[in-house]
Amino acid sequence: MRSPALVRSGFTLVEVLTALAVFAVIAAAGAAVLAASIDNRVAVRTATERAGALQRMHALLKADLGQATTRRTRDRHGEPRALALTGATAPGDPLLVVTRAGWSQTGDAGRPSLQRVEYRLAEGRLERRASPYLDGSRPGPPQPLYVGVSDVRLTFLRAGRETASPTPDLAQPLPDAARLTMTLEGYGPMTQLFLIGGGR
Repeated sequence: MRSPALVRSGFTLVEVLTALAVFAVIAAAGAAVLAASIDNRVAVRTATERAGALQRMHALLKADLGQATTRRTRDRHGEPRALALTGATAPGDPLLVVTRAGWSQTGDAGRPSLQRVEYRLAEGRLERRASPYLDGSRPGPPQPLYVGVSDVRLTFLRAGRETASPTPDLAQPLPDAARLTMTLEGYGPMTQLFLIGGGR
């Protein structure tokens, strides 16, 4: 008969397999929680970036249209443009072209405080381009404002009437407001209303 002191204690195969199974379940649960946490973090960051882009787009449009002026500009051939504020009239035209005031002077720039800016829709991106000078200069590099834009429509309001063209009159060269309707990825259809040159 073997002495009790010589008997070695240990784990059976069933106990080892059970422990491994429990460890595997815990590890899988931890990995799932970690993956969900990473997905949530990416989703929150994407939503935050999208909201920031929307706010920047709105702020720039509000500033540009709110400081719109009646100063017409000339193209690179020296020909005067018909209007200081225009919307798209044909495919390929800028969505909006406006001459705005309030361009801050930096150093000895030697330029006016007026600036010509245009908005374009290019491959689903709403872009803003500013010209370094009012007359005869090409627009500068595009500044992407929002990616995932479609179904854009810009109309102008004057005395309660809405039209597709900002046709001026002698008494009021600029419309009262502009209505921008578009579909944004992440938000769906959206309409924004902007006062032009302070409106009425």
